Amino acid sequence: MMRDFITVWSERDLLLSGLGNTVLLSVIAGVVAMFLGAVLSTLLMSPRPALSLPAKGLVDLARCMPFLLFAYIVYYGLPSFGLQLDAWSAGLFALTTYHAAYMAEILRAAWCAQPQAPIESGIAFGYSGLGLFRRIVLPPLALSSAPVLGNQLIQIIKDSAFLTIITLPELTHAVSSIQSRHFIPFAAFATAVLLYWALCLVVEAGVAAVGRLAEARR
Repeated sequence: MMRDFITVWSERDLLLSGLGNTVLLSVIAGVVAMFLGAVLSTLLMSPRPALSLPAKGLVDLARCMPFLLFAYIVYYGLPSFGLQLDAWSAGLFALTTYHAAYMAEILRAAWCAQPQAPIESGIAFGYSGLGLFRRIVLPPLALSSAPVLGNQLIQIIKDSAFLTIITLPELTHAVSSIQSRHFIPFAAFATAVLLYWALCLVVEAGVAAVGRLAEARR
């Protein structure tokens, strides 16, 4: 068994390349999805049905669609409409847009739970629209929803594994390649599990740090 893990380590260049792609994909998708989610949450909370209803429809559609199916549609379906994306671009687009819907719903729920007094005070001091959201609503919103947003970042890391089906060379694709060449499924996939676990531990540590910051601000 140890020999199998040594064989996996001998393919460390491929393994680390896949890990690097997973990290890069997850970081970019997470940051952009949170930004888009923040924008979408303002539309979800809008009193204007012309803004809130389309946003609710898009969010519900994304949340009810399996990510694997969405990745297939982006990579194999969009070319039917003349939009051809390479595996990297398609994977990043799929991760970002899919999880932006979840981020929006998380922020919307946290927004509804926020006390109204600070918002009313901000309005009294002349804040409105985007300025009100950015300066008054968003900071406490991000702190209060950090644990749930952290869970969503972990989900992004895990969902990136599905992108092996569109031949994106991320971590799962790398260990599948190692396994197919050396026929060592347990060692290859167990190594991937440990690496995904390590990435999730980093996210958990970040969420804990944000939690300590939130406690310090109270």
